[in-house]
Amino acid sequence: MGSQGDAKNGGEENMAAWLVAVNTLKIQPFELPSLGPHDVRVRMKAVGICGSDVHYLKTLRCAHFVVEEPMVIGHECAGIIEEIGSEVTHLVPGDRVALEPGISCWRCSYCKQGSYNLCPEMKFFATPPVHGSLANQVVHPADLCFKLPDDISLEEGAMCEPLSVGVHACRRANVGPETNVLIMGAGPIGLVALLAARAFGAPRVVIVDVDEFRLSVAKDLGASETVQVSTKAEDVAGEVDLIKKAMGEAVDITLDCAGFTKTMTTALNVTRPGGKVCLVGMGHNEMTVPLTPAAAREVDVVGVFRYKNTWPLCIDFLRSGKIDVKPLITHRFGFSQKEVEDAFETSARGGSAIKVMFNL
Repeated sequence: MGSQGDAKNGGEENMAAWLVAVNTLKIQPFELPSLGPHDVRVRMKAVGICGSDVHYLKTLRCAHFVVEEPMVIGHECAGIIEEIGSEVTHLVPGDRVALEPGISCWRCSYCKQGSYNLCPEMKFFATPPVHGSLANQVVHPADLCFKLPDDISLEEGAMCEPLSVGVHACRRANVGPETNVLIMGAGPIGLVALLAARAFGAPRVVIVDVDEFRLSVAKDLGASETVQVSTKAEDVAGEVDLIKKAMGEAVDITLDCAGFTKTMTTALNVTRPGGKVCLVGMGHNEMTVPLTPAAAREVDVVGVFRYKNTWPLCIDFLRSGKIDVKPLITHRFGFSQKEVEDAFETSARGGSAIKVMFNL
């Protein structure tokens, strides 16, 4: 996606937030690649901080992805088109767009079957060694830039990325008007999954977390009921009873947006026979869970990796008012060295911070 250097573009220097070492971000020049015929140059206006960004900052790794050289961070983003490639016909300079951050190869069997999120050649913003989007400007394929209606803000456009995870999870689990949904975890992804499940028509959505504040946010966002749980494995049986009572009916689908041994154990135990558990969060890389008894009740387990073909639906949900992501944006920062550091500290601290957003 480019390299460090004399990053002049249109007479000004293009700057980006580089992850250069553990707990070290530096705003430095970012040289853009040349504009291809199917690309656009976008001036970034809103960039959100994701849990994976914080993870990279703290440990230089996320799952099996390792940061081995300086990398521009950020992937939840929206901006304004500055320049278009010679073959681009559906966008013009001045258009406000939300960017889908993953560039797949479009040639492999996964891409051809439509599961482009599983492409082994995927180049994804701020997943090493690909540079991200916390920069003044980026160059990106035009077909991964989605025009925003006038009544949707650039911040809301940037929120299409986390919202896409919730939408893809609901599609994978077949959430609909006849499915009661349980969500494990009221972090940012659990909360967007809640919004998505309601938009998909789920009549009852119960959300579970250890944190009282997060649960109060979930209630404000439309959760039918909330259940506060502990982190102790020995409490699972009692909590399963509490969750069933809170749902009032059978749990058809559970979306585990935390991904810990305990949350997955709870999910497998509480979901009705013939129901579905969708593992969204990646808290534990390996876990020991009661799969055999769940399989004997024909509980299906499905996984989720990012998303595919979600931006148009996300934008439609926002435009129609079926989903309002604005309450999730709790903190805003500008784009200076100090503000970048403060923003990541705020996000990492958690507490009352749900989505921390940069306004560039």
